This record gives sequence, C-alpha cells and structure tokens, in this order.
Amino acid sequence: MRRAGGAGMELDVAALLPALLALLAVAATLLVWRLLRGRKSSRRAVLLLGLCDSGKTLLFVRLLTGKYRNTQTSITDSSAIYKVSNDKGTSMTLIDLPGHESLRLQFLEKFKAAARAIVFVVDSVMFQREVKDVAEFLYQVLVDGMVLKNAPPLLIACNKQDITMAKSAKLIRLQLEKELNTLRVTRSAAPTSLDGSTSGGAAQLGKRGKEFDFSQLPMKVEFVECSARGSKGDEGSADIEDLEKWLAKIA
Repeated sequence: MRRAGGAGMELDVAALLPALLALLAVAATLLVWRLLRGRKSSRRAVLLLGLCDSGKTLLFVRLLTGKYRNTQTSITDSSAIYKVSNDKGTSMTLIDLPGHESLRLQFLEKFKAAARAIVFVVDSVMFQREVKDVAEFLYQVLVDGMVLKNAPPLLIACNKQDITMAKSAKLIRLQLEKELNTLRVTRSAAPTSLDGSTSGGAAQLGKRGKEFDFSQLPMKVEFVECSARGSKGDEGSADIEDLEKWLAKIA
C-alpha cells in the first residue's frame, strides 16, 4: 500500500511540473519587465542640445513660462520641472545644456544617464552654413555608448521657422542624413563614450552597405518645425505646439 501511494505522489508531481515551470517563467518575465520599467522611470530628464544661438534656451523658457525673454550664451546647465500637457499630469525635468563647443560634450557626459528623451535644436536659418558643425555634434551624440544602450527618443527641433530664410524640416533631415553618412565613413564606427571608453565590439551608425537614414537608429527620431520667438516677435506667443505634443507623448 505504501509503495502504491508513493507511486501516486510521483505521478502527481510529474503532472504538476509543467504548470510549475510555466509559473516560474511568468514570474521571471514579470521581474525582468519591472526592472526594465524601473530603469526607464528613473530617467526623467529631457535634455535640450544644440549649437550656440540655436534658440534652445529661449525654447526652454517658453516651455516653462510661455513668455519671451532675452537670452544669452550660457556656460552652465539650467534645469526646471516641466508639467506635461496630458491627462496624467506627468512632470519631467527639462535640462538646457550649453552649446559652446568646449562645454557641450562635458555637460552631455554629466546628464546623459538621466535622459528619458533628447531634443536637438537646430537653427533653421543658419543651417546651410552650420550643417557640418550640427552633424558633427549630432554624430557624437548618436555614437555614444550609453545613448545607444538606452535609446532615448530623439526630436530634431527645427527652430526659427518664423524667419523667411528658414529651411524646412524635410530639407534639414535630408542634409543631416547626407552629412552623417559622410562622417561614419571617415570616423571610427565603434560606439564610444564621451570619456573615451568603448562599449564593447565595433558598431556601425546605421546599416552597413546602405546609405544612412535616421530610421536605422535604435531610438525613434522625429522632426518638427517650431519657433521659440513666434511669428509676432517679442510680444507674441511661441509656435511650439508640435514640440509640446511630442513631450506629452514621450512622458
């Protein structure tokens, strides 16, 4: 009788084993999901990047206050809590980083780990003259090891659209793709941190054997046209609705 009972217990355990394994798999999946979500939720900063005089500091002010203010080239970062225009009442930290060539990578290194998203501001009026410098800075951002790993959403904000000579977002995208394609040929393809360290094996910006375009990147890249100054100048409101919608979407 005992032997028969033991065999019955063995059969019961064997029958339950698949269910136990399934429960363990579900638990492991939930644990990984919570860890990944926790990492993302800990990144609550939106970094405003761009060359000097691209208008990013005025964009920063407009997003926070809605008002126009005279700005000047900054040599340090500025940060403030931004309340997103959505039903959830979500808030994020906007960080305006210096655009000067001698400072921008230093400050990006400092804040990149906290980046939930990146807004790269372009002067649409001066773009044709500055395209190589713009592409150079953007390239340095895109091949950074941590940026590649976290893949924060990237918005190229084509600013100063209130001025007649401003280039369209479509043209700016095409020109940037062309310049970035040239840069990846002439530079090392390995993703390196801004401090000079590498993230491991060699990687290519985009896909090997194909002309570069932004859809090849691990993060989603979008373009908007905007004007921090606005069409009515100092007294009017800014034209930044598309930027605000994007911030609400990624919050």
